[in-house]
Amino acid sequence: MARHTNNAGFRELKSLDEFDFDFNRSVKKKAVFELAAGDFVRKGRDAILVGPPGVGKSHLVQSIGRELIRAGYTVYYRSIFDCVRDFLHDEAFEGHDKIMNRYLKPDLLILDDMGMKHLPKRSGEFLFEIIMRRHELRSTMMTSNRPLEDWGKLIGDVPSATA
Repeated sequence: MARHTNNAGFRELKSLDEFDFDFNRSVKKKAVFELAAGDFVRKGRDAILVGPPGVGKSHLVQSIGRELIRAGYTVYYRSIFDCVRDFLHDEAFEGHDKIMNRYLKPDLLILDDMGMKHLPKRSGEFLFEIIMRRHELRSTMMTSNRPLEDWGKLIGDVPSATA
């Protein structure tokens, strides 16, 4: 399990036991534990956690990811900035397939911090390709402090964001 946790690339090793559900009553404990049980991953569904900064979205997705690794799933965690950086770097060095496989292969891909700031120009294309190629095959979980309707402006590619 340690190898899978390390390969997941979590920023911090968080657990659900450490999360203070009393701090933010809008976080539904039952819903979080349902996500951690992995049914959405078994069904190839996606999950998006939206809320203001500082409410614990990053803590929760990393904790859920760790629980799913314990249950035998593969997980890959990246901040949206790291994801974009991976693809911009890969575009410069022609390693697209290798990088893309890293995002397509895991049972659960976690993309954290969508909407923190505007992303580089081609970001929408990369995100759209990842999400569409994973859709209904493998699960993706994202966090954002912005409502979904703002995502097009943030990535500079409204059709990709609304798809």
